[in-house]
Amino acid sequence: MNQYTSNTSHSQKNEFNNLIDFRSDTVTLPSKEMLQNIQNARLGDDVYGEDEAVNELQGYAAKLLGKEAALFFPSGTQSNLTAILSHCQRGEEALIGKNYHTNLYEAQGASVLGGVGICHIDTSASGSINIEEMLSQIKEDDPHYAVTKLLCLENTFSGQVQPQGELDALAKAAHRKGLKVHLDGARLFNAHIYSGLSMKKLTSCFDSVSICLSKGLGAPVGSLLVADQATINKAHRLRKILGGSMRQVGVIASCGMYALKNNIQRLQEDHDNAKLLATGLSSISELSIDYGERHTNMVFVNCPENHRALLEKFLFDRGIIVTNLDRGRLVCHLGIEEKDILNVINAFKEYFK
Repeated sequence: MNQYTSNTSHSQKNEFNNLIDFRSDTVTLPSKEMLQNIQNARLGDDVYGEDEAVNELQGYAAKLLGKEAALFFPSGTQSNLTAILSHCQRGEEALIGKNYHTNLYEAQGASVLGGVGICHIDTSASGSINIEEMLSQIKEDDPHYAVTKLLCLENTFSGQVQPQGELDALAKAAHRKGLKVHLDGARLFNAHIYSGLSMKKLTSCFDSVSICLSKGLGAPVGSLLVADQATINKAHRLRKILGGSMRQVGVIASCGMYALKNNIQRLQEDHDNAKLLATGLSSISELSIDYGERHTNMVFVNCPENHRALLEKFLFDRGIIVTNLDRGRLVCHLGIEEKDILNVINAFKEYFK
């Protein structure tokens, strides 16, 4: 099989409760075929660089993105943090979109652990950053200011694919000012499927990229930092400092390898299911649905406040998990099939009827 095909079924309801869980694509379970892949993994001590399954995964990912090297991490948060610390020294600064994951949801680790300042930049509702606004935040060479060293971008943002031309333009403008550019590409494979652009094309303008294996691709854990060899050398030392070095981690890396070889193309199913869900819920007058042209696997639902708690309980009693219905995020993934989407639409309609 090539990296985009598989002859196996990907449906993975939780065998203990059979719930339809829309909270995130991180709730996916590894398939039997993915777990069986562990049995054939050639293991070793990765701290010594001897785990062949990890080495294979890192080499495969680097080639897929057209970069020199890659490094395996237990989480995307640690991968992003390591990237920022690889590009910035203590007392220097990173520019990050105000609503990006690296600014809001990673506990300001770069500042707390690395002494790196964070300067947030306003983003549009779709995640875009204005180039002039970004350039205006690059500090002058003045002892009153931190030295700006890095721009951090994100694709996808809240399930929306960022226009590649805009990302390329931001990266080129930052490079002209001497900055490095990092991409939080946790769901970059969704952008690849949506846009039809190769992973190399999507990442060619970035100095480093973090990609996640445990979201839409369905691996149980793991992310990869992909960059030039010098950056990965720095990252290797930083990963050790951060406690991210692991031993016979090929048992996890083999799942990631299976995901890259088999679960990329099937992301289209998630996009199709999200569109089907958005279309079905849009027919309910009480709901406001946010699912635009560049959305992928996420549907945002705004429900009147007096219905939110009751609706969540109504759905949960029918085996459907949704949360925060004041623009709640419903995420489609390989644990949710088309028939589940139809059942969910009917459940919403039944409640409001």
